[in-house]
Amino acid sequence: MLSVRPSSPPPCLAAPPPPLTRPCPARRLLPCVAVAAATGQRGRRRGDDDYHATIRSLNSRGRHTPRKSLGQHYMLNSSVNEELVRVAGVGEGDVVLEIGPGTGSLTNVLIDAGATVVAIEKDPHMATLVQERFRSTDQLMVLQEDFTKCHIHSHLSSLLEKNHKESSPTYAKVVSNLPFNISTEVVKQLLPMGDVFSDVVLLLQDEAASRLADCSLRTPEYRPINIFVKFYSDPAYIIKVERTNFFPEPNVDAAIIRFRLKRSAEYPLVASSKSFFSMVNSAFNGKRKMLRKSLQHICPSVEIEAALITIGQPVTARPEELTLDDFVSLHNLIAKN
Repeated sequence: MLSVRPSSPPPCLAAPPPPLTRPCPARRLLPCVAVAAATGQRGRRRGDDDYHATIRSLNSRGRHTPRKSLGQHYMLNSSVNEELVRVAGVGEGDVVLEIGPGTGSLTNVLIDAGATVVAIEKDPHMATLVQERFRSTDQLMVLQEDFTKCHIHSHLSSLLEKNHKESSPTYAKVVSNLPFNISTEVVKQLLPMGDVFSDVVLLLQDEAASRLADCSLRTPEYRPINIFVKFYSDPAYIIKVERTNFFPEPNVDAAIIRFRLKRSAEYPLVASSKSFFSMVNSAFNGKRKMLRKSLQHICPSVEIEAALITIGQPVTARPEELTLDDFVSLHNLIAKN
């Protein structure tokens, strides 16, 4: 059990958290430019969240340690929260979905930026804490729900209608410091929602963010999720966040990743997305197998070979050799709709 004494924080937290770092194209890490303190358009700074503020928030409700079972790691560096908000371009009047607000440190920055926040928190203890912390504002709606089971459209529709302007459609944004243990599941649920969200900006495990944003062909990391991400969005790895910025400190570093969601008209043209992703998953289930073998339940191998030649691939091609466009073309040639 970690013993916390406000007047004497652990050595690793005694000094300010280290600066954020950005990767250059060669994947080296360079010092990040200083993140300016966001004052918000309304000039309503509520005070930065740091180690002591986090501990006070937890202790105020009798919770002394985050729940490991829910993957709770709380942000100690307000600059990271400000960077999340900056990357998402959050401004006055925006509607923002936050998943797992914890003690409300990111919520605080979002509200200061002028956003109306819909915060979904599974832990009833933390949901109550956030509600009480921001009880004086009408810019926050806290939903005590499991995000993976809630109906996002119904919760956001009224807020989006209120902000709707006839000249252009209104979309919400997602800005969140996600529990690492649900990040892939959340990404899969959010990215096909381009009819609701314009941008999804998340703080994920660094390795996961790197893999989702930029995975090269012919590597062990190239998986169906990469096809899924690029089908529904344009991803970008933004910045690395060291593990010492969290309490409790996780065993891995984190990173900010941004997904610009595509509208349905921008999706690759396939007759059925369900059939398409079924084919992609089948292809990768036999990753070391040639596609003419792993996909022969869809059509005869000779037809698969002919389709591969048509799209400019060898008849011996394996799934890790095909781009999203290649998979789309292959599907449209061999799928029996």
